[in-house]
Amino acid sequence: MLQPKQIIILDDKQAEIHALEVSLSFINESCRRLTSGSWKKDIGDPEQVLSILVDGEQISNSVADIVDDIVAWNNAIPIVLLNTNREKEAIQSSEVQIQVIAELSNDDPLEKWLSALHQCQLCSNNQHHFSSSHSQDAMKSFVGKSAATSDVRQLIQQVAGTDANVLILGESGTGKEVVAQNLHRLSNRAEGAFVPINCGAIPPELLESELFGHEKGAFTGAITSRKGRFELAKGGTIFLDEIGDMPMPMQVKLLRVLQERVFERVGSTQPIDADVRVIAATHRDLELAVAEGRFREDLFYRLNVFPIEMPPLKERAEDIALLISNFNERLKQAGMDGVRFTPNAMVSLTRHDWPGNVRELANLTERLAILYPGGIVDIQELPTKYKYDEGISTLAAPDLANQNSEQNQKKVLRPIPDDGFDLKNYLVEVEKLYINQALDDCDWVVARAAKKLGMRRTTLVEKMRKHEIAKED
Repeated sequence: MLQPKQIIILDDKQAEIHALEVSLSFINESCRRLTSGSWKKDIGDPEQVLSILVDGEQISNSVADIVDDIVAWNNAIPIVLLNTNREKEAIQSSEVQIQVIAELSNDDPLEKWLSALHQCQLCSNNQHHFSSSHSQDAMKSFVGKSAATSDVRQLIQQVAGTDANVLILGESGTGKEVVAQNLHRLSNRAEGAFVPINCGAIPPELLESELFGHEKGAFTGAITSRKGRFELAKGGTIFLDEIGDMPMPMQVKLLRVLQERVFERVGSTQPIDADVRVIAATHRDLELAVAEGRFREDLFYRLNVFPIEMPPLKERAEDIALLISNFNERLKQAGMDGVRFTPNAMVSLTRHDWPGNVRELANLTERLAILYPGGIVDIQELPTKYKYDEGISTLAAPDLANQNSEQNQKKVLRPIPDDGFDLKNYLVEVEKLYINQALDDCDWVVARAAKKLGMRRTTLVEKMRKHEIAKED
């Protein structure tokens, strides 16, 4: 939940209705009046304070002394001086001068007040205080420490507590659904359902039924009534993934739902309230799609109330180590051993462009965890496309490592658990990994990959179809 930070007004004449308090309330700023003698005892958590306002006409003590006390108590909270005379109340130290953001009078126009409050917000790095324990717990799945990741995390926190429509933009694999899930967890609808649907993966003739449901007999094959995703998400959040692939006729019907907040099942005229929060996502350029007539302009502006742009992984390489650590934790929860990387391997990974973004990194981590369970991967063990060894000095393998290749081969095999394991499934996973690696090494030229794997091209194509292996967009 968002809690507005407060402006503390030091005021020893609290019996009077302070005109300033009324003015601040008018511009939606939360304020509280405290006396200059007991403010330190009554002020509470400094994290909830936007600024301390010292009114020279309303206090009985020296303004300079009070300002010195504030600086000594907390040297990060912005101070605004009101109706003070600097010739009489000299403020000497540079520390104090830095902390005093503005000097105002009762006669100053509203624009000057708004400018001063904006400066206070910049010093506080945010205009709201967030419940730290709740937001931190909910945001654990959104990993990263880069500036780009921090910007996205702040946007999530700012909009999560509202019901505003959010449009998440970015390349495939950047984690748009993870952002949507965090928006839901931090919202007032967190107790409700989070219902995702990929608008590009469902045939156009079935999409309306998937979204809004249908009545028995509405079309051939509708042998029973069925709720749609909007109905299932009642009281919660619906996530419309790949909204840019939604057919134009469905865009018209979705627009009506967003405007009127009602819908009907297919084959019914009974309106149903759309009590849902809508989050959409796409990897497409919707503004270009609007210009080309492939996406409705009015729907775009309905969805684009609060856009969040997901940065590609190549622009936040400093997040890679934390992401790998997070993936390893997930692998361990799934009963697999993780994998570690040498510093040289990590440097090489940060040089990669990551066209598949976070999803590509997750797949690589799982692949190497299967090949080297619990092991340490150096740059030599990375698939060819991830090797960027320019300027990196590597150590040659010791003679002992080459002494018995057969023994070394046994060392990289997965240890057999006491209760055994499914060898057939394990070999299938290994086959998929080597097919993916060969395709990556050969830039997805199937004939070259088949030659590298010692099989016919048709055989490789059949295995790719069987294992549902396809090049990521």
